Amino acid sequence: MLLGMRDLRALSGSALVLVIGIAAAPTLPRAQAGSAQLLVLNKNDATLAFVDPTSGQVTARVPTGDGPHEVVVSSDGKLAFAANYGAQTAGSTISVIDVAAKKELRRVDVSPLRRPHGLAVAGGKLYFTAELNRLFARYDPAANQIDWMLGTGQTTTHMIHVNDAETRILTANIGGNSISVFERGANPQNWNVTVVPVGRGPEGFDVTPDGRELWAAHSQDGGVSIVDLTKKSVSATFDAGTGRSNRLKFTRDGSQAFISDLDKGELVVVDVRTRAVVKRIPLGRMPEGILMAPGGDVAYVAVNGDNFVAAVDVKTLTVKKKLETGGGPDGMAWIGK
Repeated sequence: MLLGMRDLRALSGSALVLVIGIAAAPTLPRAQAGSAQLLVLNKNDATLAFVDPTSGQVTARVPTGDGPHEVVVSSDGKLAFAANYGAQTAGSTISVIDVAAKKELRRVDVSPLRRPHGLAVAGGKLYFTAELNRLFARYDPAANQIDWMLGTGQTTTHMIHVNDAETRILTANIGGNSISVFERGANPQNWNVTVVPVGRGPEGFDVTPDGRELWAAHSQDGGVSIVDLTKKSVSATFDAGTGRSNRLKFTRDGSQAFISDLDKGELVVVDVRTRAVVKRIPLGRMPEGILMAPGGDVAYVAVNGDNFVAAVDVKTLTVKKKLETGGGPDGMAWIGK
């Protein structure tokens, strides 16, 4: 059923599927190919920094909406999308940024959706969570419209993962203490959902490179749940000893999992095979976002409280350099090889 914006305002807290149009978009400019770039969102400054990963120099800063948390890049590398989560006031916009021109093309108003956060790109479209509405939505940048939404029915739907075929969508629900596994049925409009109970406050999660497992770090009890994605149930849990985990990312080879610990100021390194903590790397105040570089030899960790990004050598598990990108760095993305 097609609903108007007035209807959506009445239903914004419930599970739903709908299609809405916003506005026709101008033709998007073509981006030029360039060297590798690290993109870093600075929450305090409301900017997206373009960083040369070799020199560590910031080559450009692009204004975004208030309190940007997560950033992803389109599959062709032409556009970057920043979720403007907001700070004191709940945000309701997504910045669409021209990578080549290094400027914001448009700031998409997704109202009445609020607190856009987790982002994923698949099929040329952007999927994003809306925390306060208990749902995720899909934005079509070519048409400049939100064309689909699906309710989770779970509190604080925070992060999202979408497979390339767009047949499986995973969300971490902090307040619901759960992971939602959505699977598309034979009819593309019909989706089946399995809600998997995990530990307290699941926030950061990642899928193993082979696609078989999801590891979710619990921000409130120091544990990690391992979800078997075939059985759609928890196969194991272990204690990572974190004070308040924020993100979890696998190394490119899948041998280790890195967890950022906000409260203890550490990067926690876990051996995936044994599930044992092999090292705790002191970084500084409030480490948050984690990005694995394409080559697999460097992990970038945003140390929000000390206003820098740590470049961590994956082999030696030591900090190689510190990149000063702006105030309150968090979400990151990569362009190039």
